[in-house]
Amino acid sequence: QAQAGWLQHDFGHLSVFSKSRWNHWVHKFVIGHLKGAPASWWNHLHFQHHAKPNCFRKDPDVNMHPLFFALGKTLSVELGVQKKKFMPYNHQHKYFFIIGPPALVPLYFQWYIFYFVVQRKQWVDLAWMLTFYIRFFLTYLPLLGVKGILGLHLLVRFIESNWFVWVTQMNHIPMHIDYDKNVDWFSTQLQATCNVHQSFFNDWFSGHLNFQIEHHLFPTMPRHNYWK
Repeated sequence: QAQAGWLQHDFGHLSVFSKSRWNHWVHKFVIGHLKGAPASWWNHLHFQHHAKPNCFRKDPDVNMHPLFFALGKTLSVELGVQKKKFMPYNHQHKYFFIIGPPALVPLYFQWYIFYFVVQRKQWVDLAWMLTFYIRFFLTYLPLLGVKGILGLHLLVRFIESNWFVWVTQMNHIPMHIDYDKNVDWFSTQLQATCNVHQSFFNDWFSGHLNFQIEHHLFPTMPRHNYWK
């Protein structure tokens, strides 16, 4: 599931086929049938992220501030001045591992994707999603039973969530997080991204998103060319 996530990311960025519509078609199949999520939902969130990475209230990937985490020096000081105490932020480096990586995909994403497609009437995406759950159910029901299927699905999403959050946060969260200062696009991308050391394992584990700087500057570039 994690590797299918990096694969759908490639198609979502139109970086596999030379024709855009081919990428869109296969993107719906990979994220819908192989992962059970809607392409329209991913596009809606991810395009905002690329337009304004690490910009508070414009990048949905940093929407966890200030409910759960105090992100960035400017925003953290602002919370201190306002004395907003949603969470014990001085311990966020400890509770991040409890409520961040384990919970995002199995608890939040799992219900929100259905809410998204129904609210926006994305019936094609919903149909693709249902093919994933029907296939999953038919494959494992004879082997595991209903409780076993639910347990397996939760386990897979739990492991995937840890994997996904570690990769997506390690190349953005350490960088500058603030309100949108309307600086030029190039500088905005560089301020919000950092790379992780290249190795065979790191490239595979992160879907080549350890080259996050290159990805944000050239989002349609095929991932295997980032190192060049």
